[in-house]
Parts: sequence; structure tokens; C-alpha cells
Amino acid sequence: MTEMDAGLVAEQIVQSDQVNEPTSRSEVGRPRRRKEDTRLLTGRTQWTDNLSRPGMLHVMYLRSPMAHARITRVDVSGARDLPGVVAAFSGEDFAAEQGSLPCAWPVSDDIVIPDHPPMAVSEVRYVGEAVACVVATDRYRAADALDAIEVDYEPLPAVLDMNEALAEGSPKVHEAGNKAFSAKLTSGDLDAAFEGAPVVIDRTYVQQRLIPSAMEPRAVLADTDGESFTLWTSTQIPHVLRVMLAMVTGVPEHRIRVIAPDVGGGFGSKLQVTAEEVLGLLLTRKLGKPVKWTESRSEGNLTVHHGRDQIQHVRLAADADGRIRGLQVSLLADMGAYLMLVSPGIPMLGASMFNAIYKMDAYEFACTGVFTTKMPTDAYRGAGRPEATFAIERMMDELAAELDLDPVEVRRRNWIRHEEFPYTTISGLTYDSGNYEAATDRALALFGYDKLRAEQSDRRDRGDPVQLGIGVSTYTEMCGLAPSRMLGEANYGAGGWEHGAVRMLPTGKVEVITGTSPHGQGHVTSWSQIAADALGVPFEDVTVLHGDTAIAHKGMDTYGSRSLVIGGVAVLKACDKVKEKARTLAAHVLECSPDDLEFESGAFEVRGTESRKTIQELALAAFTAHDLPDGVEARLDSEATFDPENYSFPHGTHLCAVEVDTETGMVKIRSYVAVDDVGKVVNPLIVEGQVHGGIAQGIAQALFEEAVYDADGNLLTTTMADYLLPSAADLPGFTLDRTETPATSNPLGVKGVGEAGTIASTPAVVNAVVDALRPRGVHDVRMPCTPERIWRALNDGAQEGARP
Repeated sequence: MTEMDAGLVAEQIVQSDQVNEPTSRSEVGRPRRRKEDTRLLTGRTQWTDNLSRPGMLHVMYLRSPMAHARITRVDVSGARDLPGVVAAFSGEDFAAEQGSLPCAWPVSDDIVIPDHPPMAVSEVRYVGEAVACVVATDRYRAADALDAIEVDYEPLPAVLDMNEALAEGSPKVHEAGNKAFSAKLTSGDLDAAFEGAPVVIDRTYVQQRLIPSAMEPRAVLADTDGESFTLWTSTQIPHVLRVMLAMVTGVPEHRIRVIAPDVGGGFGSKLQVTAEEVLGLLLTRKLGKPVKWTESRSEGNLTVHHGRDQIQHVRLAADADGRIRGLQVSLLADMGAYLMLVSPGIPMLGASMFNAIYKMDAYEFACTGVFTTKMPTDAYRGAGRPEATFAIERMMDELAAELDLDPVEVRRRNWIRHEEFPYTTISGLTYDSGNYEAATDRALALFGYDKLRAEQSDRRDRGDPVQLGIGVSTYTEMCGLAPSRMLGEANYGAGGWEHGAVRMLPTGKVEVITGTSPHGQGHVTSWSQIAADALGVPFEDVTVLHGDTAIAHKGMDTYGSRSLVIGGVAVLKACDKVKEKARTLAAHVLECSPDDLEFESGAFEVRGTESRKTIQELALAAFTAHDLPDGVEARLDSEATFDPENYSFPHGTHLCAVEVDTETGMVKIRSYVAVDDVGKVVNPLIVEGQVHGGIAQGIAQALFEEAVYDADGNLLTTTMADYLLPSAADLPGFTLDRTETPATSNPLGVKGVGEAGTIASTPAVVNAVVDALRPRGVHDVRMPCTPERIWRALNDGAQEGARP
């Protein structure tokens, strides 16, 4: 979540007199205003691009104008002669030291992982790939000097369509061919499920390519003292990046420090080891001076990894009463030109989610990753789970239409009932807790479902040119990307644990150090609430440190809605260790047995007496060390690592009502209700901000956003004028509520929330659009559901995935 996510609900919640006012003795559960916001929203902060170092130089990159070509000549001499230019380099100048950008998730035995040089040396494979760079005294001179670099290309055929890429005789993106990998998951007897099934539905859906658009463009600043290196970068993963930089460049890990200052959003786009980060380190090593790069927005659209881009062929078999018998998914996933950090794992994250909240007898998932001459794809908010949820929720609506059932009713007949938890799904995951009935009932009541259906019927009967559509999405997601054993079984290149530490300062104040790396989620506030409750100290007495590998020396960082359910729990466990140390010291000071002590409201009390010591008083006693028990260290500081045994599974029901003008194709969202279950809530204000921001991004995919390439592989949507992002004026107000079934996989009972809104909202909106058009013979509209596409679907019958 970015700062914008939280700001979307500011007027509704921050104005309330209840915000920051005590609702109970517990901090957890209070809608605290975020500690970060005053500093962030007034600009009194540090982004990477704000930073400066003595003698700092600026680098700009020359990028390929061709989607696929051999590089036959690069001449940088003309740039070197220009005023203010310190150096200019081609890919050949880095060939011996730049290594290959890493792919940490080889998902199958047949996977092909081509070399991925940070700067192209002999061949370019997408428009925007770096081929040379200029280092100058300011960024404008560096940018101007790029025009003086001469590059000769020998054009090669662009490869853009996934089906054509896999066809015999297709031009090759890489010598090994265009198939990146294939993977399959099978459970149950699929043939038996489909044989003789009264209902078989066969559809094809397209997940369009999306471009993450974080508030803060990427930026990198590298510096060296001649022996060690410091990299400031707008990243989600400072700890992972440090390890990977060492592996790619050969610089020893202990000589690298990575700092993520305040980072303005990521959505997965900064879950990456980028060419510019590697080259920044190499440039400062070559030149012995600090070097900074900040991307332009159009440069970012070209070179930030993209999201989604899948073709989903889905078959569903059901009984005449709507009970699902079997589900078959065949997926083509566009990897782009290379496999980046977790590119192949993204569609595989959806493999266990196509079955969603539904029971069935058989399931088959098959995925083929395909190389094309486009920007590589990788994690984007939800990462595989929005794609899976979209497909199954669209299919549930198709099943309801086939059987003339209400879309909610067909879901009720198939979902896991609350009394059946924990439940092991057909794909092998064990959902620990949930109550889909409660969330759906609450959402229907808030939405006024029956009244809207009556209005819809009336409009249809009257032939109203503006039709009402109602969309349903009942979702769950697998998040809290963490269990290291499960990640190992999936051949993921790292563990999923998280680290937290607590320092008790002599004055009784508390420093929390977290391995998570926030980029707008409100970790400082939430972690302060957790620590304040656990230690019994005032919320204001806690500060949180993060994002610097020299301060938070261990961590697995922030992505996959894992920060609270893993990182927050690690902080809680570190607090528990602090209390155990303090208990030993308190027993000594109060001259009693540790077993006679009770900890309440931040103090140890001797049962049956008035003798007590606060944990803050004990912190001073440990610091002075005048009277410590034998063998006890002069500190209460503690640290902990948490690695859960299972994922977390938030769920909910989202309902959307749209008005579709059948004469123009224009869509207006009339009302939107979301009832989510994210387990225990630490801060309701932050949760609502996350949900608001997530829904906005899901709506954006449904109605607005699409990365478009021309026949030569040129990206046509390189600016905000071409790539349509919704503004606040394009979005409705959201009615939000929650149910609560605590997670059993962590002691806080929390579940992830950062991606839930994005996962649930896209199918809710598209289902609503299709519901409005179904009486006119339209059974699908390819995303984004623009007025033109809707108009064509109504007038030309050109619908993706339409009934045969």
C-alpha cells in the first residue's frame, strides 16, 4: 500500500473523534493515526532521489528502440567528449563483471533460465533494454549526451503472441526456444469428473498486461569508500537485494550495505533485483565516486517489470444442481524476454487458488511459461492470486447463468462451510479458518441485494438503455508468503521466515527493529501497537527501525501480504523474550521467585503484595548493572525469528453494482460493498486504507489499465496520457465491513490484507458488467471493459470467451 491507500479513507476515519482515543486498554484494535504520516505527507522525509553525496555524479541509460535485434556496433566516444560528461560505457565495458540478473524461482525441471545481462552486450530482446550509459555532473547533461552515442542494430523478428511463439518455426527469443517452462498439478480423477457431466462450461479469459505505477519512480544511489559499498534504492527487498548483489557482482556480502529510505509504493514492482541497481554498484566501483539514477515515468513504463499477461483456458464440469465436479485450467503465461527474480513463480502462486473456496472432486492445472520480446513480467499486487480468482469467479457466474441460478446461490452450494474448517482443498492446501457464510450474509445486507435485483428486473422489462449489472466475488487468498518448508518444496530460492528485535533503552523507551521493509503499509504504527501491548509501555514510547541492512541486519522483506503475519509476529516473540529476561531481573530486585510474579500493564507484581517494578524501571536497572543476578547480562534486548507452519487465508465477499449505457458502452459503478475477514485487526484505519487501495487497483484492471504493444514490439502506453489510471473522480465510495475468524497459524490471529482488495474486486466488477449485458447475448468482455469494447460486444458479437 502507498500513502495514497491510507489517504483514501482519511476523510472518513481520521476526522472521527474516536481516532487515537482509547477504546480499551489494548493498543491492538485501535484506529491509530499513523506515526509516519505527518513526516511523509508534509515532505519532511528522505526518498532516494532527495539524497545527495559529496561529488555525486548522475547516470542515464541509452535504451534499445527495437524489440529484437543484434547489436553490431556501439560507439560512445562522441558522448565522452561533451561538457560535463565524466564517462560513457557500452555493455561490452561491463561484460566481464556484470554477471546475470537472478531468477530465484526455478519452478520446474525443464525450466530455461537464459543469461540476463544488466546491460545488453550482443543482442536486445525488448524495447527499453539498456545498451549504453553516460555519467555526468548532472542528469540533464547525461541525458543530452545520450544522443551522441551511436548504435547499429541488425533487426530480428519480434515475438509478441504467446500461441504463435510456441508454434513450429516461430522466430526464437532465445536459442533454446520460446518455452520457458511447463508445470502441472493434478488431483482426483478429472476424466471421471467430466464424463457424463450434465453441465460442461468451456471458456477462455485474457489477463491483460499491466504496468505497476507506484507514486515514487525507481531511484538508485551508490557510493563507496574504496572498500565497501552503500546502495540507497527504492526497493521492497533490501535484505534480498544485498545477497543477490553479492552473488551477481562478486562483491563480498559483508562489504555491501543496502538502505531503503522512505519508499513511495511498490505493489511488487520494487520486489526485484534491477539492472540499474547492479550497474549503480559497478559504476561507483569503476569511478570511485557516488553515482545516482532516477527514472522518468515513461522510462519506468518501459523498464519496470510488468504484471499479469496470461491466457486462461478453463473448463468446469458440474451436476444439474450446480455442484462442481471438476475444474481444468490450462494457462499460458507471458514471461517477457527474461526470467526475473520470481517471474516463473507468479503463475504458480495461482495454481492452488483456482479452486478458491469451493469443493470439487477433481482438479488439474497446467501452465506453460512463454518467452516474448516484451518487458519481463513479475510480481504485481496479488501475484498470481488475482488471476486465479478472476477465472474461477467468472466461471461461477457462467455456471449460474447456464443453470438459471442466482450467482450467490450457486456459490453457496459449493463453498466450504464454516463448520468444516480446517479444510484441505483439492489442490492440497489446508485452510485453517473461515466463515464464508457470515461475510456473504453481511455483504448482501449492506448491498441491498434483493432490492437491486428487483430494480434490475424492472429495467430489463422496460428495455432501459442503461442496464443495471450486479457482480459477485467470493474470494480467498493464500498469503503470508512464508513457510520455509513449503517454499522449499516449491523450489523457491529462499526461506520465508522473518526477524524482529527489541531494544529496551535505559530511559524506558523502546526501539523495535524489523526485517520487513515498508513502502506505505504503516509498519511503524502497527509494530508500535504490538510492542506497546506486549510490553505494557505507552504507544508513544516505541519507535521502529527498518530498511537498512546495517541496522536491521536480518530480514526477508515485504511482499505477498507477509509483513504482519510474519514480521509482526516476530516482533511479538522478541517482546516475549524481553519480558522473560525482565522477569529474572525483577525477581532478583523484588527478592522473590520468578514464579511469584505476575506481569500486568507493563509491570511485574509480587502476588498478594504491593511490590512491583515496571519493565521500564527494569530497563534502567539493567543498564546501571549495579545489582544484577549472577550470570545475567546488562541488557534486556532480545530478538526472534518466526517461521509459520502454514500460509494465512483471508477471505471475503465483494459486491458491485454497475450501470452500463448500452448505446455508448459507458460503465458507471453505482455501489460497491466489501466485507473482508482478515483475522484479528491491529489497526482498523490501516486495514481500511489497504482495502480501499486494493479495490482501486482491481477496478483499474477491470475498466481502465492495459499495456499495449504494436506489431513491431513497441510499447505504445509509455506515458500517463496513454496508460489510463483511474483518478478519485473515476471511483465510487466503498462500503466496507469485516467479519473476524482468527488465524490459527500465528499467535496474533492475524491474516494478510494488503492484496485482498485487488484480488476480489476485478471479478466483482467484470461480473457486474457481463451481468448487465447478458440479456443482450454478451457472455464476456475482455479487460479492460472499455466503452469501445462493450459497444463492439453489443454490436459485433466480438466477445472473448463467449459461448460457442
